[in-house]
Amino acid sequence: MGDGEPPSAVPVFLVGRNSQGNWVVQDPTGLRGGLFVDRVQALKYVMSENAHCPRNVVMVPDVLELDLGSHARLNERRVA
Repeated sequence: MGDGEPPSAVPVFLVGRNSQGNWVVQDPTGLRGGLFVDRVQALKYVMSENAHCPRNVVMVPDVLELDLGSHARLNERRVA
């Protein structure tokens, strides 16, 4: 970790390909992520979001589908 940042402050990101072959990045909470045209762009995004800490990147060997819906459902409950 750089800059004295505690390990818990640096998010972990999952990186893999979805069933259509697109590169997917997602954090386990569903708060951040996206679809990317290639692996390089996906990893650039991850490095910019996690304090350039490659130890917090998990490459998923199986299919990884982007799911930001769980977070959206939580927000809907809070508003209602």
